[in-house]
Amino acid sequence: MRKILYSLIMFVPLHTFHIPVMGTSYTADAPARVAPYGISSVISLVDDLLLEQFRKIYADEFKLAYEPIHQKEPDGRAKRITAYLNTLAEVVKIRFDAIKKQPFFLKNDKAKYFELLPTGHPLRVLYQKLMGMKDAPRNEREEIESTLTHGMVEGSIDVNIMVKLDRLPPNPNGKEPLSDEFTDAKTALKGYAKSSLRNSAVVFSAGINQSLYNYMAQFKEFYRNAAGEISKKIIIKASDFRSALIQGKYLARKGLEVSEYRIESGLNCGGHAFPSQGLLLPTILKEIHSQRGLLHQFKDNPPPKVTVQGGIGNHAEDLRMREFYGMDGTGWGTPFLLVPEVSPVDKETLEQLKNASPKDLYMSDASPLDIYFNNLRGSGSEKWHRKQVENGRPGSPCRKGFLQNNKEFSETPVCKASRFYQERKLKQINESNASEEQKEQARKLLHAKQCICDHLGNSGLIFWNAETPENAPQAICPGPNIAWFNRTYSLSEMADHIYGRIPDLTPKERPHMFAKEVEMYGDWFALQVERWDGDKDYAAWLRVAAKNFSESMDYCLEVAEMQEFPGENLSSIPPRVKTERERLTANLEMLEEKWKVFQ
Repeated sequence: MRKILYSLIMFVPLHTFHIPVMGTSYTADAPARVAPYGISSVISLVDDLLLEQFRKIYADEFKLAYEPIHQKEPDGRAKRITAYLNTLAEVVKIRFDAIKKQPFFLKNDKAKYFELLPTGHPLRVLYQKLMGMKDAPRNEREEIESTLTHGMVEGSIDVNIMVKLDRLPPNPNGKEPLSDEFTDAKTALKGYAKSSLRNSAVVFSAGINQSLYNYMAQFKEFYRNAAGEISKKIIIKASDFRSALIQGKYLARKGLEVSEYRIESGLNCGGHAFPSQGLLLPTILKEIHSQRGLLHQFKDNPPPKVTVQGGIGNHAEDLRMREFYGMDGTGWGTPFLLVPEVSPVDKETLEQLKNASPKDLYMSDASPLDIYFNNLRGSGSEKWHRKQVENGRPGSPCRKGFLQNNKEFSETPVCKASRFYQERKLKQINESNASEEQKEQARKLLHAKQCICDHLGNSGLIFWNAETPENAPQAICPGPNIAWFNRTYSLSEMADHIYGRIPDLTPKERPHMFAKEVEMYGDWFALQVERWDGDKDYAAWLRVAAKNFSESMDYCLEVAEMQEFPGENLSSIPPRVKTERERLTANLEMLEEKWKVFQ
């Protein structure tokens, strides 16, 4: 029986969902919480200083050896990342081993492990069989108990590197500049490669970084070993098929194999948003479903998995992704912000999330990178920055510098959310020849910038009593889905919701994820037209985006006519398409009117 079960497990993942990266702190310790139950999650490697703080928290809790790695230590960033990942692996092993040793037939974490599994998973089916044998002779139960225990595996501890964040920091120990191998993305990759993690993966997001990919080729951990196994796999997160294919081909030329492609909605997600040129997620999934064979670069090895994330809110939509579009799995992020067992969210922010309405979730200009950023109105960070402006001291001290990329007022890069930049930019705006209306708009955009590289980590530190709300403003970046979840949930509840084992946790009026994405792209296109400044190339780009958007909405209407999965709100799609098509027409007319003015 055991051999048969093991062969099944090899081809049947423990779970059909994973927990994607959320900010710098909101999944920083998620593996310690969920990997012992077989669930995979992703950590951000942006903020090594924050991870060092989390390392001390867990070292203290589990009485592990801890030697601080100071900020100025040579190659300190890579060392801090390696040390934290090693600590996390040790914590997961301690918790997992303790669960494995627990007895059956009790309401304990071992029971929870099997009860969390998908309904038809071989391990869960066998576990349910065992539960019906409580009164059977001991010798009849022993083989099943042993098989189940040996079949338990940990969830994957995965990491995320946002490849656009590849700053070359100043040398902390001298005036000579650091060499290129010490950029933030490369040191993060090095720290991960040298960690003790096995059966893990690195997720590359936010585009392609050829220099980083070239650097990765020197680490044997990313290649198959003599046994044909890869200890550290590569996952590419992309918002369209073309981007996924280009990156996969580039890595293949280095002999590097992509194990999974994670397709994410350009806008209907949390964190930074990377809108496509008007192509909506269902259109992208349709193309991937028909063309995914092209993603298979190494024909002698198993084909890469393809998963999807961004806006999925109930079991019916999860089924749409997996059963209709053939996705191998799904990513569920934002709803887990309301699961204290998973995400360390401070009490104040947690209350805001529980009470958030759709109007409280918005696509903002808060990121100093000038990339759209999904945000929560009234967050601790937003209130703190507003107070700074009111006190005549806009901006924030730049303590960490991960988002320093602007040289407008200095030879070395600075962050647009820093006090240094904001004071100088504000002076420039006030002394310009622009109209007062234009000046006010420029000030509004300037003051919208938030210190997200520091503030995104504060909620987790407050949760662990390592900081206080007064001294640590909290930024958070949920997707709009959070508006339809209005309380805290247990891990078991959320898993049962995802797998359709309990009544839908979201109300019936919640619009379909495709309808919400249509609305968000309508808002996005309107904003592009409003801000268009006469750039002819961008006007041409917008016209193509409008065509793509219109054709994608046509396909959404086709989806709306399909057979619904139970609980799927396809009827919300047509009225939203009608509204956004009318708005698109009006915005195109506005673009043409502005075009005439600039001629």
